[in-house]
Amino acid sequence: MTAHTLGRPDFDIISAWIEPGHRVLDLGCGDGTLLKHLIDTRGVHGVGVDVDDANILAAIKNGINVLQGNLEKGLDEFTDQSFDHVVLSRTLQTVRHTEGILREMLRVGREAVVSFPNFAYWKNLRSVLDGRMPVSEDLPYQWYDSPNVRFFTLFDFEALCAQMGLIIRERHVLDEGGNMVDNDDERELNFLGSLAVYRLTRSR
Repeated sequence: MTAHTLGRPDFDIISAWIEPGHRVLDLGCGDGTLLKHLIDTRGVHGVGVDVDDANILAAIKNGINVLQGNLEKGLDEFTDQSFDHVVLSRTLQTVRHTEGILREMLRVGREAVVSFPNFAYWKNLRSVLDGRMPVSEDLPYQWYDSPNVRFFTLFDFEALCAQMGLIIRERHVLDEGGNMVDNDDERELNFLGSLAVYRLTRSR
């Protein structure tokens, strides 16, 4: 299993996409681990948003400029194109208004970075065939206590991007161990990938 700087393989990929000094908005920032890393290593100007009181307190203790907000209500507090990158890591599956948050991300940011668990991963499908909802590193909750309201695949997400006119600049697909999955067959990639990370922009 590959070692990851922050214990999260998607964080490693996201960090590599962020240039020094850029403005970063992290939606669903949790305790601010990613932003703290980006501030310490790349000197970014970072702002976090989270709805949970405990996460807000933890982020403040980490020295993060954090706001409490519900992503379902949009990002009205931020002006157009006020960030270089807007990050939504392992959170899209918890959002009911999927199209709305993607539009808002690319309204306030030049680029959107999204990571999410892939429901078409073969272990997830095997679990469903066995009659149980999947529980894994990337889908860690039981069905009865899960914050997830959406279960979707790489194909589903890319179809939505096409429908919305969003441009996929870059994509990385990872297995459950956080290793990059390299396969030219898109169907096999959708089957072998547990987690996906996308870099999106708007069509001009």
